[in-house]
Amino acid sequence: MAEYCITGGTGFIAAYLVKSLLEKGHFVRATVRDPENVEKVGFLWELSGAKERLKIFKADLMVEGSFDKAIEGVDGVFHTASPETWIDPTIKGTLNVLSSCTKASSVKRVVLTSSCSAVRYRDDVQQVSPLDESHWSDLEYCKRYNLWYAYAKTTAEKEAWRVAEESGIDLVVVNPSFVVGPLLAPKPTSTLQFILDTVKGLKGEYSNLTIGFVHIDDVIAAHILAMEESKASGRLICSSSVAHWSEIIDMLRAKYPSYPFEDKCNNQKGNNNPHSMNSNKIIQLGLPPLKTIDQMFDDCIKSFQDKGFL
Repeated sequence: MAEYCITGGTGFIAAYLVKSLLEKGHFVRATVRDPENVEKVGFLWELSGAKERLKIFKADLMVEGSFDKAIEGVDGVFHTASPETWIDPTIKGTLNVLSSCTKASSVKRVVLTSSCSAVRYRDDVQQVSPLDESHWSDLEYCKRYNLWYAYAKTTAEKEAWRVAEESGIDLVVVNPSFVVGPLLAPKPTSTLQFILDTVKGLKGEYSNLTIGFVHIDDVIAAHILAMEESKASGRLICSSSVAHWSEIIDMLRAKYPSYPFEDKCNNQKGNNNPHSMNSNKIIQLGLPPLKTIDQMFDDCIKSFQDKGFL
């Protein structure tokens, strides 16, 4: 069995990766900012196989060398940790982790979690759709519409490719769209909180957002395929259907009429361009058919209900 390091171990994608790799019998090292914070980290220790094969390391994206210990000796690294909007930590953190990877001769491959946000923000998005791995978000477009998450993700991914090329790291990048699915951590992470707030009508208005959606199970399968399939290379888009946020609310309202959904759309620009995403590259590598928007949101809402958030 292999040993893998996963950065940002309590994040939505990271925690599911920890769970899935432990279930497959691998040894896992997860990095978190504060391993002593039981409220945040405790649920990882309850995962099947954790007592035997999980180690949790303290590491901080902004501290140089802080990932050295966690990465030394592992076969592969999943870099999923990413602050929500902060540009410096996103870029600096990626460079920090890659720097630790270059020091560890054991590391055979690095899988970076980027985003479709590094693909779809551009003036010609409708002309060039369906978007594939050759497309990049335009930084000037991101600046014009204050899309700082997309700016950070695009810049960090470009930097990662530059460093990988310079230092000979075997890098594979997964670009998921908006990730939806059941809750694993005790509290919703930012993506799931966004959905929960919309369902409960807490924001006053919903986002003027047209975006691809993808089930967490598919994102996890994509990451493991990116790590373990020798033919995997370059960028890998992982996205099911694209929809406007109003369509999601209409779909959910029809199924769950008792919740006080947002019913007013904000007038934010630049984030609502119709487009489509092409996930053929990763499907050809062996990813099973992607789950539908219905499935991912049903799983998500049901887990909110089970955990008492709805």
